[in-house]
Amino acid sequence: MVSLVPAPVAAELSIFTKSPLRFTAAWTSQTLSRRGQRKICFSTAPSCFPAPSGTLLGISLFSRLGIYEGCITRTSCLIRNMSSSTSYLPVNEQPVPVNGIEHVELLKAVEDSYGGIIVDMKEPIDSGMFIPLLRASMSKWRQQGKKGIWIKLPIELANLVEPAVREGFRYHHAEPDYLMLVRWLPNSPDTLPIYASHRVGIGALVTNDRGEVLVVKENSGGFKGTGVWKLPTGVINEGEDILTAAIRELKEETGIEAEFVEILAFRQSHRSFFQKSDLFFVCKLQPLSFDIKKQDSEIEAAQWMPIGDYVDQPYNKEHQLFKYIAQICKTSSEKNYAGFSAATAATASGKQTYLYFNQGDFSKL
Repeated sequence: MVSLVPAPVAAELSIFTKSPLRFTAAWTSQTLSRRGQRKICFSTAPSCFPAPSGTLLGISLFSRLGIYEGCITRTSCLIRNMSSSTSYLPVNEQPVPVNGIEHVELLKAVEDSYGGIIVDMKEPIDSGMFIPLLRASMSKWRQQGKKGIWIKLPIELANLVEPAVREGFRYHHAEPDYLMLVRWLPNSPDTLPIYASHRVGIGALVTNDRGEVLVVKENSGGFKGTGVWKLPTGVINEGEDILTAAIRELKEETGIEAEFVEILAFRQSHRSFFQKSDLFFVCKLQPLSFDIKKQDSEIEAAQWMPIGDYVDQPYNKEHQLFKYIAQICKTSSEKNYAGFSAATAATASGKQTYLYFNQGDFSKL
């Protein structure tokens, strides 16, 4: 049944399209050109009318017509039969099929391995179109029994953070180029994993044939100004292996080239950097060069020190953790201590990784 656009809406439409005041239309749809330009289309009209960039008039018009489903770039959708009334519908009410014809557009998403949904937003969209898409999608996913819903927003779509939070989403983590939001749908305990629960650091034990250990004084951080000589240390980069990080940090701080030998010890502490837990691995490395070239930005001084002098520092004697580490380093240099060396191994998916274990004892089995 063909319905006539109500006069108040037609007047608004005439401003929007710069066309005559009234249009006869049985169905409406909204589409976007390949460049992402919004258009308003009527089945009985000869063409679609472009929506000026940045205008909210079209969204206002849609809501006055009771149209709540939107589209994203290169997606068009049949919305619903227009009513001759200008009354409002509840925002969370789903469109009612007319003559059995209805197509509701959902956010593009993929399922994860844990019964959840991942939405990777890439195309520009204003919040007025995003909210109804999100609500319709959430309703569908809830019916399907989905659990965790993840929305990845690139920094260019930061305008969608506030409307998503209003729909029950919360921050999960942020990276330089995106923000991840999440929501747990079921009425059951939230089992979504937290993000970045640990920071991982390394300490490099490097000794030479003269019974000396490579040590540094730091000009920043907690050891600045203490006079303590300590092992070169650093933090592992994202996607970096422990052994690679130890070699890199040693080179950066002292200029010494080395190869990885084994992990001598590790410790875990909590409520450390930004209240996250911290893992620290003491790694033994074999030097390939011996001339020190310290990193001026972080290192006050660097030298080869007799191992006995390093162990006997008052700081090491007064702090049990550092006393243990110093004794382990001394014992290792005397060949009386074996740690975990690295062996390459393939995971079930075929990915190559490192397994650290005592290969000396293992070979005796």
